[in-house]
Amino acid sequence: MRIAVLGTGRMGSARAKLLRSEEVLLAGGDPARTAAVAAACGATPVTVEEALAGTPDGVVVASATDRHAEHLLAAAELGVPVLCEKPIALTVEDTRAAVEALARTGATVQVGFQRRFDPGFAAAREADVGTRYSLRITARDADPAEEHYIPGSGGIFRDMHVHDFDLARWISGREVATVYATGAVRGFERFARQYGETRAALAVAAVRGPRADEPDAAGDGTDVQTFVTEVERILRSEVDTWSQQATAPPNGGSPPSSET
Repeated sequence: MRIAVLGTGRMGSARAKLLRSEEVLLAGGDPARTAAVAAACGATPVTVEEALAGTPDGVVVASATDRHAEHLLAAAELGVPVLCEKPIALTVEDTRAAVEALARTGATVQVGFQRRFDPGFAAAREADVGTRYSLRITARDADPAEEHYIPGSGGIFRDMHVHDFDLARWISGREVATVYATGAVRGFERFARQYGETRAALAVAAVRGPRADEPDAAGDGTDVQTFVTEVERILRSEVDTWSQQATAPPNGGSPPSSET
């Protein structure tokens, strides 16, 4: 199977390594970097145009965030399955336009919200926890982004916490009613130079029902936890740092198992 991976950054290289048992066409805009990353992943270095013209059986869009929509729509035209890293685009308007265009192509597309497939989060969603009145999601990335990546990333809330906004909707089964966010730089001044954004942040998404709180945006090691609070207990799901497998040990009992 031939897979085109568009992007040579952290996610592009990670996807290429995961797919190294297949024939991988790794595409990037910087020939030297593309060649180096491809060599480390056992892939063939190409340009984006060459990758899309290489009759791939599937495409992974892991390019810079501000190129996602462009590359996603180009890949969809090939009529092969596409995995696109989140977010699809940097604005609601561009995201809706891309989704509408994808609907017209009939393409099979999945966005990289992989936390939905962690057993712990699936168990938290399916658990009968009674009346939920709050949902607190904590996410700390392993390493801060490199400075060259930040300007086109959309910032920490679009780039990283979009996972948590997705989880809030998915676990609660409700749509977001209001959102506000605040942050301050606690380190890594490259964020301040670009956005005045943050190593520690708070975003609150008030859904129609329970409230979702999202504290923190970076730290030492990848750490993702969710707390679902109801009247008598707290259900906690946590993604293991290394294996990316989730456990869901609630305070006072185990949630029902969930197939993924």
